[in-house]
Amino acid sequence: MENSILTLLIFLPVLGAILMLPASKYIKVPHIVKYIALGTTGIQILLAAWLYMNFDPTTSVMDSPFTVQVEWIKHFNIEYFVGVDGLSIPMVLLTALLSFICILASWNIEKKVLGYFSLFLLLDAGMMGVFLSLDFFLFYIFWEVMLLPMYFLIGIWGGPQRHYAAIKFFLYTLFGSLFMLLAMIGLYYFTIPFNDGVGTFSLIRLIELAPQIDAQLWGYNVQWLLWIALFVGFAIKVPVFPFHTWLPLAHVEAPTAISVILAGVLLKMGTYGLLRISYPLLPGEVIAFAYTLAILGVINILWGALNAIAQIDMKKMVAYSSVSHMGYVLLGMAAVVSQSPAGAQAGMNGAVMQMFNHGTITAMLFLLVGVLYDQAHHRWIVYPENHEDQELAGKPGFGGLASQMPIYSACVALAFFAGLGLPALSGFISEALCFIGGFSAFKLLTAIGTLGILLNAIYFLRAYQRVFLGPLNKAYDKLSDINTRELATVLPIAFLVLLFGVYPKPLVDMVSSSIGTLIDIIQKAM
Repeated sequence: MENSILTLLIFLPVLGAILMLPASKYIKVPHIVKYIALGTTGIQILLAAWLYMNFDPTTSVMDSPFTVQVEWIKHFNIEYFVGVDGLSIPMVLLTALLSFICILASWNIEKKVLGYFSLFLLLDAGMMGVFLSLDFFLFYIFWEVMLLPMYFLIGIWGGPQRHYAAIKFFLYTLFGSLFMLLAMIGLYYFTIPFNDGVGTFSLIRLIELAPQIDAQLWGYNVQWLLWIALFVGFAIKVPVFPFHTWLPLAHVEAPTAISVILAGVLLKMGTYGLLRISYPLLPGEVIAFAYTLAILGVINILWGALNAIAQIDMKKMVAYSSVSHMGYVLLGMAAVVSQSPAGAQAGMNGAVMQMFNHGTITAMLFLLVGVLYDQAHHRWIVYPENHEDQELAGKPGFGGLASQMPIYSACVALAFFAGLGLPALSGFISEALCFIGGFSAFKLLTAIGTLGILLNAIYFLRAYQRVFLGPLNKAYDKLSDINTRELATVLPIAFLVLLFGVYPKPLVDMVSSSIGTLIDIIQKAM
């Protein structure tokens, strides 16, 4: 079981997608395609849970019983090399959970059902492959596998501007992928002299080889060029300012479930890539770039929050809040250079925990916005001034929904408060650790970054007040409260938000050992 579980996690969705075609043709059961997708992702959750329960966070990747290393393309020393550690397992659990929930959230999809759910499962496989790959070539393949399904999922099932949003997402991601490809080739070529004349894509082996690179290219240090190429590739996915402009449009135009995956999982791949590849392979450049990374993190925090304040579309507001909250991750990651070991550990632990916690919180936010949109067919906090119905222009889009939809309003309140980072909710502990680590290394920058907390409060509380409080808008007195299926998508996430808010120990224990090893690699280079 140990030797096959990682492969099953990756390729089970592919098998599900393959089975859909004959099933839809020969099995005359309503929604058979949806049930196959639900069953596939359900089994994936069980496998991920079993992996977590049998995972020893103190064991290195190479000593883990779950590691699979098989020769693939011998001529170029490319391997099917997959493994799991404290950095990847939170992302594996998050991907499995959100994939299952997104299938439930997509149950109302009636347009090209076979295409939608098969593409979603292929996307699921690509995401899982990224988090489990320990061969750079394999990592890159799975990274690219995600691109096409997401392009079509936005471009076919998205909103009015879906084609523009899909093309913008595709071009931005492809641009970043080209830089990553160049870095991968560079690492392969420039490490050959230190590996007995043989190139390698093994990330474990490259941790030993890459720091030895001492060459110049076009008058620049090769390690610096590799860092820049990797950073651009991953920064676009995060997204780091100024590469963030694709995100709000993609979120707004994507179907609800795809917005959940975009914010909950795909954004984390950028920071995961930095931690998995850039940090251990190029520790010297991490040290040199740390202050810049902290600056970019603070810019993300403030710029994302300020843009969120300006939004009158709830979904776009949540999208910009994601830009802001990923800034906390960047700030925590930059704290790796702190002179205080406790500060470095706090910042890095906080960064990885924030990746998981933000994934759950923002998933809940997008799901809840989708619930309202399905009934009201709009997401306006305030109608735009150029609205086609001039009688509505500039007026509140909703109002007083708490009396009409009490359970739904309570769920939104929980999600908003979690986004605020209030104590006893999961966002608090991860953001606090990011600030603790950040303050130990960059006091002034971190102090400026804390303004993001105040800005978060402005847009979340203002939106809640305008949509849910005050007298009921009679135009929406026919809206019904959140239904059982919709509640089933939200409650598991709400449980995790509450659990890790009051008892973060399982998450801390999961990541601490692997993060400690990563910190040691960086600190030794200082």
